Amino acid sequence: MPEVVVFDVNETLLDLAALDSHFERAFGDASVRQQWFAQVLQSALVATLIDSYVDFGTIGAAALEMTAARQGVSLSGVERAAVLSGVLTLPPHPEVRGSLARLRAAGLRLATLTNSTAKVAEAQLTNAGLIEYFDQILSVEAVRQFKPAPGTYRMAARELGAQAGDLRLVAAHDWDVAGALRAGWAAAFIARAGMVLSPLSKRPDIVGRDLHEVVDGILGE
Repeated sequence: MPEVVVFDVNETLLDLAALDSHFERAFGDASVRQQWFAQVLQSALVATLIDSYVDFGTIGAAALEMTAARQGVSLSGVERAAVLSGVLTLPPHPEVRGSLARLRAAGLRLATLTNSTAKVAEAQLTNAGLIEYFDQILSVEAVRQFKPAPGTYRMAARELGAQAGDLRLVAAHDWDVAGALRAGWAAAFIARAGMVLSPLSKRPDIVGRDLHEVVDGILGE
């Protein structure tokens, strides 16, 4: 069993649905939140491919403007700020705290690897009441590339002082899981609502509907 479990943060641990009320007020449709975050991820991938890194928060703000343009909506400063500041206070999914406690009780090291900056990730995890469970908070800003670029996983292994075979990524994004597996890590996929694995990628050995089920798999329960 890998000795270090590394978590993605947004959508994996923290619930972006908490932003839906802001999107409902700004766009008249809460589901626009999903379009916005899809644009965030696409823009992050483009930034990595063309070697033009800007931080994830800047990408989030730009993606919000792009989404508004597509919807034909002019956002007020208050509406824009509500979404972007709301990212800092996202709640954890209901089963997350107890699941992390089980892993710590089993003696596993826990870390995060996020596309957000370390400062943002630390604020998010502190506000969500999860920071105490993690030994290290790692951000892709250290290599100025976004996941699933191979360098992000190599950096995490170095910072954790671990070999690839000692690491397991847990994520609710198929592309993140694919990147970790390609880097020689183990992985676990959380099949949250709307999240599916790509048939083009290697399947991880652990798949669960939520983190509780994934932890069952990790601990062999």
